Amino acid sequence: MHGTALLRCLLTISLMNQVSGLETLTSKYGDTIEIPCNKGQLKETDVKFVKWKYDEDGNILVKQQNQNASIHADVNYKNRVSIKKDFSLVITQVTMVDQRTFTCMAVGKEDILEYPVQLTIYKAPSQPEITNLTTAMAVGKPTMLAQCSTEGASPAANITWFKNKTPLVTDGAAIKINTNLDVDKETRLSTTTSTLEYTAVKGDFDAKFTCQVQHIWSANMDSSPLVFSVNYPTEKVTLQVVSQGPFKEGDSVILKCTADGNPPPSSFNFYIDGEKNSVDSNTYTLTNVSREDTGDYKCSLVDNEDIAASVTITVEYLDVVLGTTGKIVKKLGESLEVTVDVKASGVAETTWKKGNVKLNSLPKFDKLTYSDSGMYECVVSMAGFKETRTFELVVEGPPAIKNLIKEHGDNMAKVLKCVAEGSPKPTVQWSVNGTSDESRYEHGKVTYSITIIPKDNLTVSCTASNVLGSDIKSINVSALDEDVAMDKQADQKDEYSDQTALAVGIVVGLTLAVLAIGLAYWLYMKKFRQGSWKIGEKEDGSAEESKKLEENQSQKADV
Repeated sequence: MHGTALLRCLLTISLMNQVSGLETLTSKYGDTIEIPCNKGQLKETDVKFVKWKYDEDGNILVKQQNQNASIHADVNYKNRVSIKKDFSLVITQVTMVDQRTFTCMAVGKEDILEYPVQLTIYKAPSQPEITNLTTAMAVGKPTMLAQCSTEGASPAANITWFKNKTPLVTDGAAIKINTNLDVDKETRLSTTTSTLEYTAVKGDFDAKFTCQVQHIWSANMDSSPLVFSVNYPTEKVTLQVVSQGPFKEGDSVILKCTADGNPPPSSFNFYIDGEKNSVDSNTYTLTNVSREDTGDYKCSLVDNEDIAASVTITVEYLDVVLGTTGKIVKKLGESLEVTVDVKASGVAETTWKKGNVKLNSLPKFDKLTYSDSGMYECVVSMAGFKETRTFELVVEGPPAIKNLIKEHGDNMAKVLKCVAEGSPKPTVQWSVNGTSDESRYEHGKVTYSITIIPKDNLTVSCTASNVLGSDIKSINVSALDEDVAMDKQADQKDEYSDQTALAVGIVVGLTLAVLAIGLAYWLYMKKFRQGSWKIGEKEDGSAEESKKLEENQSQKADV
């Protein structure tokens, strides 16, 4: 009988007893119970004796007035019963055997009264125990997952299965629950066993199953969660690139093939350059890849090549060839063509620098100068790649003295400066001795200076030379300050000359302007006179007025 049904039956019996006036007592299995006679209201002076019995004819003991109780030799009670002063029956260590009706029969002076009492025994069940546990479920296939049992209960316990805290109910298809109830013949205690058969779906891979024992005299007791592996065939494979890109030539690329089945396959086919390679692994490594390895790669199941996946791998490359490399030596004034050839798998960007200065475009040298000398750097970059090429340009030329000047130094000292141009750097030889100095050599130009205190008038020579040739210039130097005075006179002379030239230019300009105005006026008057004569011929007028007009015009012309 199912535990719940038995419990309902016992409750029904108890209710019937209450309706019929039968007193009912409940005791826990193994406890001591005291059963009163007439609810403890019977007095010793009112009776001659009291007899306790069970069921119809099971005698337990007799207690006569003013005498000790006489206990019958009943194997069930002779060592477990006693009677109190108020005639209550005491039973120790109650068991399921004691779940019966006990009757107190009181014999008075005039009549005999009976007081029956129904005793009910309860016992809480044990913790749930899981047996016959499986490890895996197959999708779409009924699987006996586990058996849950509890024992030693009265009344019988109930067992309910849960999945993710939701109770499972037999539906005859995906869920089948079989429950058995056994009662021990000796102890009369119940054992409840429940078996769960379940048909899994893919979503059950992380489902938690529990078995719960339910009893009227105890709190619900849950088993530990049960988690099962869910097995299902592979329907789809995925091929992925494990290595981190972008990939350049010489790299190793790891491919990984995964399947959605459980358990996953241990072997796969990898297709490399159209050739099938079966490996006992889910990875395949491409070593030392090159640009020719760019393309599609594929993997499939060994036992079903129709279930496959593919991925595209791109091996990036960046080739840079600079037409001019190393150290380039050119002559002053020559031309130089710089070329760079870039081959790339993507969009590449090229930048140029001379030293630390960024250039706007590819260097172009139509006519080389000393300032063109330097270290040039070409940087070609693409996503994840960078290539650098350099060349050194050296522009050479023989020395040329661009200027030789003299300046007034402290006191009587004279400072001579010789500006020389050339490459390699020119050296300077002075024709006199003095304190020498030189500037920084930059863009093929350097300034050498010498400080002297001449005692006599002399001519000083500056000779600049390098491996390609030499140049010489001389300057006259006076022992006095007249060099500076002569320079000032020359400056004044130049100033006067400039002023005279300016005055002459103004006079000439004014004269030309007057002549132009006069010529224009003469042409105007000539045209006017011709027009006046024509009017006189056509119209009536006095000759005298015409003459006056002519005289006035002559006067204006004279003015």
